[in-house]
Amino acid sequence: MSIDTIGNLLTSIRNGLMASRPFVVVPSSHLKLEIAKILKQEGFIKNYEIVDDAETVKKALKIFLKYVDGESAIHEITRYSTPGRRRYARAGAIKPVIGGLGLSILTTNRGVMSHKSANALGVGGEIICTVW
Repeated sequence: MSIDTIGNLLTSIRNGLMASRPFVVVPSSHLKLEIAKILKQEGFIKNYEIVDDAETVKKALKIFLKYVDGESAIHEITRYSTPGRRRYARAGAIKPVIGGLGLSILTTNRGVMSHKSANALGVGGEIICTVW
């Protein structure tokens, strides 16, 4: 049995938004940090920081959620590729989310990036999640 750490990150963000929390704290990893960077660049979260977890030796990722006039900036965040079913897309086959209002986050051979950056560079990869 494997643990879907990216799915847990997205669920923590989703639950934090439903409870109107100012931030969520999740265990840190390189991939989660890259996803947080993209969400901040695209304006879906306020900020993020790495904090030392006092209870364990590991570091944690603190993600500050963004609200505009009391409404969350993220309307929906969905895991697309799962550990049980990996989903890949070629460079030209990555479709825009909600007519370009949202974005897809994917892992490529050049790192983690949004679908806009991947289309500009002409690379494809595994689509991790979609956000709008």
